[in-house]
Amino acid sequence: MTKWTPSSWRSKPAKHIPEDYPDLQHLADIEKTLKGYPPLVFAGEARRLKKRLGEVALGNSFLLQGGDCAESFKEFHPDNLRDMFRVMMQMAVVLTYGAGQPIVKVGRIAGQFGKPRSSPTETRDGVTLPSYRGDNINAMPFTPEDRTPDPERLLKAYGQSAATLNLLRAFSTGGYANLRNIHKWTLGFVGGSEQTEKYKKLCNKIADALDFMEACGVTPESTPQMASTEYYTSHEGLLLGYEEAMTRIDSTTGRWYDTSAHMLWIGNRTRQLDHAHVEFLRGVENPIAMKISDNLENDELLRLLDVLNPSNEPGRMTLISRFGHDKVAKGLPRLARTIKSEGRHVVWSCDPMHGNTLKTDSGYKTRPFDNILSEVKSFMQVLHSEDCWPGGVHFEMTGQNVTECLGGARAVREEDLSSRYHTHCDPRLNANQALELAFLISEELGSYRKKEAARLAG
Repeated sequence: MTKWTPSSWRSKPAKHIPEDYPDLQHLADIEKTLKGYPPLVFAGEARRLKKRLGEVALGNSFLLQGGDCAESFKEFHPDNLRDMFRVMMQMAVVLTYGAGQPIVKVGRIAGQFGKPRSSPTETRDGVTLPSYRGDNINAMPFTPEDRTPDPERLLKAYGQSAATLNLLRAFSTGGYANLRNIHKWTLGFVGGSEQTEKYKKLCNKIADALDFMEACGVTPESTPQMASTEYYTSHEGLLLGYEEAMTRIDSTTGRWYDTSAHMLWIGNRTRQLDHAHVEFLRGVENPIAMKISDNLENDELLRLLDVLNPSNEPGRMTLISRFGHDKVAKGLPRLARTIKSEGRHVVWSCDPMHGNTLKTDSGYKTRPFDNILSEVKSFMQVLHSEDCWPGGVHFEMTGQNVTECLGGARAVREEDLSSRYHTHCDPRLNANQALELAFLISEELGSYRKKEAARLAG
């Protein structure tokens, strides 16, 4: 391997990075400006997340990763951030109770703007313009002005990410995440649903346990873990010029960290071994992830791990499977066996969203809830059968009352999609669907825990 620098990726082929900026010098000037901006996250925080993910890799914790498909400038509002945070907190409570383990909470947030697209251009009524690539690159309206990549958007994305992180840190450490608030985390629009009633019953059990612990002298004041939570950020490391600008040497270790997020991932379309995205991510010390699917060969996976995690460090590498509900049972076992036989330390996580996308007759891109659930179940069953820990899930979700994914207990029908279809890119689970899925995963984890306890007992 050649010597790594934050800019060594520039000598490699780079997919899904726009090349049609009208003024490349302006882009270079903006990236230079960003290099002088403060870090969004700190190296010590990234190291702490890597340690937490190391526990997931060893089967002692569970990873919950979720958030918007693509953040937008238009929908940026503190209420939306609060709603996303509290849905994640609800899901984490449900999963903690079911798994009996700590839940590592990582948001797709504070930087998840850019998206790879299947085509660099889009044609409507005979007019061809650049595809919408995310609000940090261009805008959704189908006009030449909006679709032209604009470097100034990188500065706005940085500012929004900084404001988002500021609010998330306040939520996670300022009292909102106190376990005594579990009854207050329910969103109004899901009130009265079956999931809400189950959640309330769970909250009552936890409240009783908290009362008992308080009587024994264990309170949120004496035990900080009960009064706050660790919440980390992540996004796809797609726009490498921005990532390079945010990469700094940590003064305490002398190593390079990408300070745009605690965790970054390589997409399924950009994980070529000799290309720019793998080259860049191999050199930063952050925990990283990689999307994998049925088109990844065993040997190629091992070569990628050799490059991205040469020391086989637990917590460094998360593999996010995205097969599609009907392909997991065929594609995942061979990869799991390969990892197991080679003794590689990875976090196994499931993205049940991207492989289950379809388009309705009315033209809406959607994802059936039943297929999402089916993929998660298959993922867990396959890994259990291969003696691997199904250590996490990766969802596209929102705290808003959207109608983008079909099904769920409060069934979203095809004719409902048009009523509250707000996504800027791919369909997301709404809060009710996300909480329903958390209960279903919790039951799977609880069942597995009981089987393991019985096996160990005799």
